[in-house]
Amino acid sequence: MNTQRAQEILDGFVGKKVLVVGDVMLDEYVWGRVSRVSPEAPVMVVDADNHTFVPGGAANVVNNVCALGATALIAGIIGEDNAATTLKEKLTEEGADVAGLVAVADRPTTMKTRVIAHTQQGSQQVVRVDHERRDGIGAEVQARVQSYLDAAIPGCDALLLSDYQKGLLVRDLVAKTIEAGLRHGKVMTGNLKPKGIGGHCRLTMLTLNVFEAGEASGLILGDGGGDEGNLREAGRMLLRKSGAENVLITRGAHGLTLFGPDQLVVTLPAHPVEVFDGTGAGDTTITTLTLALASGATPLEAVMLANAAGAVVVRKLGVATATREEILAQVA
Repeated sequence: MNTQRAQEILDGFVGKKVLVVGDVMLDEYVWGRVSRVSPEAPVMVVDADNHTFVPGGAANVVNNVCALGATALIAGIIGEDNAATTLKEKLTEEGADVAGLVAVADRPTTMKTRVIAHTQQGSQQVVRVDHERRDGIGAEVQARVQSYLDAAIPGCDALLLSDYQKGLLVRDLVAKTIEAGLRHGKVMTGNLKPKGIGGHCRLTMLTLNVFEAGEASGLILGDGGGDEGNLREAGRMLLRKSGAENVLITRGAHGLTLFGPDQLVVTLPAHPVEVFDGTGAGDTTITTLTLALASGATPLEAVMLANAAGAVVVRKLGVATATREEILAQVA
């Protein structure tokens, strides 16, 4: 892809509406110092200095949509708690529409608390505490979410299903959402987990990492999908199993492999960049992919831009986003 074509597609991101449907969460970081061991147990005592909060899971996908110049709507479930209030505030600050976040009284907002302590050896994560439920949502909650989706889908340019296995994307909700998207001719992408993949997943593009592809296909793919024969068989199998138009398998340092109609198989090598942190790179990849498809890119062009976007964020520390300018520079 030349720079002019990349610029044309990236310019198309501005003003696009992406409806993200998925498991939202709030990432809390407790920052502190360690100077002693507890007298109660052989553990470090952390003197907390401050707390920071960052949208995570599907909420990080929303951040990526906004960072790329598009408009994000989010459909998901939250609790009736302080974490929900903080998460909504953070997303609203980014410009997202949070009307589709359904509050559920008996379910906490998914929150991951990481304690980061400075020691003589440097800063390190001491412990992570997860506040969550992972069982599937019930019929009443599903009906509330579906009601919002039925009203929102016609006005969007694309749907993005972001599955972190926290209970929102039950089979019936996924099937009905995709059916609605098909009726309205929407671009649809999803990073659905292996257990949720079936013939109802008729997405424009289904994305999985190589480990998920191995689990979903039952094939041994090797490190990074190094067994090319099995990788190709897994891709073809996933196309048949899901009903998706295209399947993208992300392979870390080994790049990405796109499987499409008419036996199309294309592997793009990873960009040769120094990797500082891969956290959140998958969210950036699928967001860029979705917006590119919604802006008229072919599946291969969309994957090329997504590959470049992933290379941008792995050079940044922590959960990060990419801009259109950074992606274009990476393509050039």
